[in-house]
Amino acid sequence: MSDDPYQDTRGNREASIANPKGAGTLRPSPGTGQAMDTGSAFLIGDTMTGGYGAGPDILHDCTIAVNPGEIAVIVGPNGAGKSTAMKAVFGMLNVRQGSVRLDGEDITSLSPQDRVSKGMGFVPQTSNIFTSMTVEENLEMGAFIRRDDFRGTMAQVYDLFPILKEKRNQAAGELSGGQRQQVAVGRALMTQPKVLMLDEPTAGVSPIVMDELFDRIIEVARTGIPILMVEQNARQALEIADKGYVLVQGRNAFTGTGKELLADPEVRKSFLGG
Repeated sequence: MSDDPYQDTRGNREASIANPKGAGTLRPSPGTGQAMDTGSAFLIGDTMTGGYGAGPDILHDCTIAVNPGEIAVIVGPNGAGKSTAMKAVFGMLNVRQGSVRLDGEDITSLSPQDRVSKGMGFVPQTSNIFTSMTVEENLEMGAFIRRDDFRGTMAQVYDLFPILKEKRNQAAGELSGGQRQQVAVGRALMTQPKVLMLDEPTAGVSPIVMDELFDRIIEVARTGIPILMVEQNARQALEIADKGYVLVQGRNAFTGTGKELLADPEVRKSFLGG
């Protein structure tokens, strides 16, 4: 294992919080500007073209993918189609061309609800908790598709987010923004997802809270769960990313490891403020 805590197994081989069927091997990420090797990716939105309803296409041959244990980050300017790409993978808009595959299965035609049953955990940017319910009730709602004893998973969520255990009987709507995001992520983890998708998880939180959330996201990835994340704080997100996708006008502009994209002069100049 290297000295880099963001590489290898991220220092933890415990995968019990994840669906064991989500296990797999890491593949090297391609370099900036090179063709993407995504044929065997665990989750892939492959050459997606589409938009909302009968409206114009927002995505144009857009490809994003992630493998077990990886954090893949989608970044780009406002209006680049970042969240649209995430929603396309989750089945919330029409993919007119291309496909979405999870663990080797084509799920392009499935509804978002069916994709949850297949192993997708999705945390939207807003309206992602039940504000009138307690923290624990929110987590219980996350286990709605399960028929087994989920108390062990809840204990793991509380280990990951200790503040939630402390506030488990408090209404979720009374929590801070960062704590609400922890509830939202925790509820998604209660499904024992094969893959976790986060849409702008640090939106509206302070830099300190952002760093804490990123630390927790890294811990989730250590369990083996692939994480696909849309993030406006591009530089900070790429610092923890195994794989990065820069979108511009719904198209792939740059692809590489987080380190490669951070070091790329054009990416720095155009998207990271120099």
